Amino acid sequence: MNELNQIGLDALKSEAVVEDLNVLLASYSLFYQNVRGFHWNIKGDKFFELHMKFEELYNDLSNKIDDIAERILTLGGVPDHSFTSYHKITLVPEVNQVTDGDVAVKNIVETLQKLLLMQRGLLKASEESNDEGTNAIMNDYIREQEKLIWMYSATLNK
Repeated sequence: MNELNQIGLDALKSEAVVEDLNVLLASYSLFYQNVRGFHWNIKGDKFFELHMKFEELYNDLSNKIDDIAERILTLGGVPDHSFTSYHKITLVPEVNQVTDGDVAVKNIVETLQKLLLMQRGLLKASEESNDEGTNAIMNDYIREQEKLIWMYSATLNK
């Protein structure tokens, strides 16, 4: 039998989940910064609506970043916390100087789609390691983000 971590899960399986969570943490951190940039730089006729929606989104992302880092710690890992390390492992590209609302929304939808794929992979890994805590977090994120994709995509269809 493998060694157990501090919460009674298989330590080796938890290490693999922690590694994936650190990739998710890096990806969320870059996404957060991208959305902050959208919020700051958006222009045009949708300014007021998108400015508020982007603020709502980056506040939510900030909370999720904290949740992911705390889950990594709960599993006995160490959350990455530098943009140098984030840039090495993120699956979300950095974007800069986006002022067009449609471009920003398309980026948000594409990023949420990438996050969904990562989170579904984590869902499977957490199921295999009997990690109900990570599983519950991923289920919540997936449900929320599927709805966000629908809602943000609806703004692009005129």
